[in-house]
Amino acid sequence: MAEALTERAAAAKATTTETMIVAAARQLEGERVCFVGIGSPNLACNLAKRTVSLDLELVYEAGVFGAVPARLPLSIGDPTLVTGAASVSSMFELFAYYLQAGLIDVAFLSGSQIDKWGNLNTTVIGDYANPKVRLPGSGGACEIAINARKVFILMPQTKRSFVEKIDFVTSPGHLAGKRPAEWAGAGPTIVVTGLGMYEFSDDGVMYLSSLHAGVTVEQVRGNTGWDIEVASELRETHPPTAAELSLIRETLDPDGTYSR
Repeated sequence: MAEALTERAAAAKATTTETMIVAAARQLEGERVCFVGIGSPNLACNLAKRTVSLDLELVYEAGVFGAVPARLPLSIGDPTLVTGAASVSSMFELFAYYLQAGLIDVAFLSGSQIDKWGNLNTTVIGDYANPKVRLPGSGGACEIAINARKVFILMPQTKRSFVEKIDFVTSPGHLAGKRPAEWAGAGPTIVVTGLGMYEFSDDGVMYLSSLHAGVTVEQVRGNTGWDIEVASELRETHPPTAAELSLIRETLDPDGTYSR
């Protein structure tokens, strides 16, 4: 009884971002090689290495394979990324010999906009020639989206981010249900937000598969720019445990840089 009360108390105190990180980390169970960047995805991967996927190898865009960062990295070029690394190579070698060779099991991506096909926009908001906001662009995200065996997407959910039509396709998901057969990867398989988790149907359309504790379908619909499909057997995401939150807060991100 006391343990159950502790877990419920921990769940009640979890931030939205912590819930996203924990839910994403659990999805990495059984995965082996993960391409990841900085921020929340990095926390999810390092949490998974300590919980559900102890043999998970992390790959960073800067050219690092099998890193065990000594501290929370501040950027993709942070020297701490090479701590304990199995290999450090050029960015070209990483993309050519690991990613394009089909050796990446799962990769994390995010974006400013996503549509129901899992296409991501990190290029512009508004018209490309005269945008309201110019975003960082693709970097390696487009190649990752095409070549990783599968893609997990981790991002906040609002009507501004979950839109019916994105302003620019930076990282292709399932396009409009016609993902080219010659692309090596399967595309997006999981989307994790602060409201729930989403999967994709056989025709490449995103649907709500799991609600986070305390969230309603009406909230999801109110933060989605299209008529989102809902699984016939909708699950509830198991809340973060006290142990998972402790790892995030005391070991991985004690200052709350990416998790609060």
